[in-house]
Amino acid sequence: MSDQINQVVEVPHELGNKRLDQVAAQLFPDFSRSRLQQWIKEGQLTVDGDTWRGRDKLVGGETLALVTTLQAEGDWQAEDIPLDILYEDEHIIVLNKQAGLVVHPAAGNHTGTLLNGLLHHAPELKNIPRAGIVHRLDKDTTGLMVVAKTLQAQGHLVAQLQDRSMGREYEAVVQGVMTGGGTVEEPISRHGTQRTKMAVNPLGKDAVTHYRVLHKFPTHTYIRCKLETGRTHQIRVHMSHIAHPLVGDATYAGRTRLTKGVTPELREALQNFPRQALHARQLGLIHPATDEYCEWQVELPDDFEQLLEVLAFDEDERESFE
Repeated sequence: MSDQINQVVEVPHELGNKRLDQVAAQLFPDFSRSRLQQWIKEGQLTVDGDTWRGRDKLVGGETLALVTTLQAEGDWQAEDIPLDILYEDEHIIVLNKQAGLVVHPAAGNHTGTLLNGLLHHAPELKNIPRAGIVHRLDKDTTGLMVVAKTLQAQGHLVAQLQDRSMGREYEAVVQGVMTGGGTVEEPISRHGTQRTKMAVNPLGKDAVTHYRVLHKFPTHTYIRCKLETGRTHQIRVHMSHIAHPLVGDATYAGRTRLTKGVTPELREALQNFPRQALHARQLGLIHPATDEYCEWQVELPDDFEQLLEVLAFDEDERESFE
């Protein structure tokens, strides 16, 4: 991908009497509004060769020129980190994230993240905001993620996330026996006192999680969740809110609840499960270049499969004593 962007368009007269930033968003749909506003402010998106403000109104017939060079977005270091890539072309990467991998560098995690590994795999991502990462999975959540390799692809994918057309389905094991599927529609915001946690809050951002039961075990439930929104820790917070926290979720489940009569194998499996039992199983999106619908699925990781096997064994043992 070239680091240079050089695009020139004429403003149609029907877009007259509108702000420059609004018209730019329509005429340069491959780029985000915030990125276009930044280029207007920096004089890299000009009107008839002159620098205008984003709020200035056009009349129609003007020539908009976008001439800019993509700059490295951060001083992150490329690192040779193994990545499980399911699909890649010149526009997107679809990968299966392993447990224990932080997605983006932050305080205390400057190296060893997915972003560092992506920069090693595809060095051109240094010029894309967040190295093309458009959505995240928690450190210990496994499964599917999509990464944009160009600004245009990033704009398309972000738009799909915002209009809720990107399909993301997760599988999880929760504590307790659910009576059936349903929807949790509760707003989420940062926790009032514990800043690393999220919480249901009537003043938070809207959050919608649909869930259905895949299997009821005697003490736990295996479920599939479909996200409409993508709030931080959304499934973990919503399931905890309805009193069915995820197995292994040290942040939202508290101490592991062990029901009387569980087999020693299940007791040990629950006490030693090292993370929240959550896996991004399926991802569906409109390809940003071809406009075709694409879908991927990945198998459950070994630790999740083993947990289900122990739960099934416990179920069989209970039935044999009935």
